[in-house]
Amino acid sequence: MSDWCRTAGDGRLTLTLHIQPGAKKTDVAGLHGDALKIRLAAPPVDGKANEALIKFLAERFRLPKNKVTLKSGHTSRRKVLEIIGSCAEEASALLNPHP
Repeated sequence: MSDWCRTAGDGRLTLTLHIQPGAKKTDVAGLHGDALKIRLAAPPVDGKANEALIKFLAERFRLPKNKVTLKSGHTSRRKVLEIIGSCAEEASALLNPHP
């Protein structure tokens, strides 16, 4: 697993992401330094990109949206999210564009 995904002792995942809002479609774009780059179709206005990111990750992990929390980076392209109820293997398989 790469630096963009860390697992806590209680099973929580912490993801470091680089977000590109306003893209043509929402999808994983690959690694961007020590972060995973995600393109979002939502614009970076009024929290729409953050909402779209949480929805995208919840769908990818097949979890309710309340299990995905934006911990930092609310107004930045670099964001740290926490996911409860998943594991690092799922993150690798679902998010890593090169498994």
